[in-house]
Amino acid sequence: MNILKKHRLAIFASGSGSNAENIVRYFADRSDVEVVLFLSNKKNAYVLERGKKLHIASYAFEKSELEEGGILQLLQKKKVSFIVLAGYLQKIPSDLIQAYPNKIINIHPALLPKFGGKGMYGDRVHEAVIQAGEKESGITIHYVNEHYDQGNIIFQASCPVLATDTAAELAQRIHELEYFHYPRLIDKLLKG
Repeated sequence: MNILKKHRLAIFASGSGSNAENIVRYFADRSDVEVVLFLSNKKNAYVLERGKKLHIASYAFEKSELEEGGILQLLQKKKVSFIVLAGYLQKIPSDLIQAYPNKIINIHPALLPKFGGKGMYGDRVHEAVIQAGEKESGITIHYVNEHYDQGNIIFQASCPVLATDTAAELAQRIHELEYFHYPRLIDKLLKG
């Protein structure tokens, strides 16, 4: 008899949470995957509102709760088995990484190792890509380690950077890649 393993996901986000909602909707009809928690380091982040609308437990936390193990305890209490970062802007502490080895992934809006690191997020990335005269950009999905954007790369997808692009126009193409690829890659990783 094959017993289906239930994957319980937590999504960390610092902003609007459009990727988080997209992931929830992707897995909505699945009995083997459930998003059980939205977490944010910003109490006014719109992702928390999205969580309420989607009937997902949502929690804003202080940096000290993350660093002193309170968030790890919450994840364990909720029986979270996999963590997804979706527009989350703080470093994940090593105790959390050790508790979830190769079970924490992040999406970055550029082709790492270029345009990564502390402070490289959102439009800052797109502006840097355009200023550097890059002909392509894209997304990188990677495992999380103790350093910003330096974990092992799992997947990349690219799109052109047009000579006339603004950061907003490039961001729109990047979002399309994120919305298409991120939930599918999560699904693939959960299936092993």
